[in-house]
Amino acid sequence: MDANLKREIMLDNYQNPANRGKPVDENYISVNSNNSSCIDNIDLWVLIKDDVIHDIKFMGEACAISTASTSIMTKELIGKSLDDVKKIIENFYNMIEEREYEKELFSEAIVFDEIYKQANRKTCATLPYKGILDAIKIYENNKKA
Repeated sequence: MDANLKREIMLDNYQNPANRGKPVDENYISVNSNNSSCIDNIDLWVLIKDDVIHDIKFMGEACAISTASTSIMTKELIGKSLDDVKKIIENFYNMIEEREYEKELFSEAIVFDEIYKQANRKTCATLPYKGILDAIKIYENNKKA
């Protein structure tokens, strides 16, 4: 994917983020992801039923990278099983850290494949994924209880 298309996808997801807003259903798991070294502070609401992510909503104040990453992540994870979500997230982290990863798992998230060149932006790109992992932990702990 060429650099101009990557910028266009990131800018579109920053200016017109998908799944932005608060849910009206109280069955969502609420988590917060923030970066103590900058403005990024994102509240995520995740609806998980039968080990499938049915919906993700988010609100908050964040930079262009974090907002675009959150928007793209929501589109890529909604409708996926938790096993698939964990695989996608593991591969996203591998991509960000310049390790081997399965490129075919991503559609728009592939725009972050060179974010490692700006080490200070890695946290921006991974912030929403950390939040999803936190929500999955809460879900799995509640299932055990």
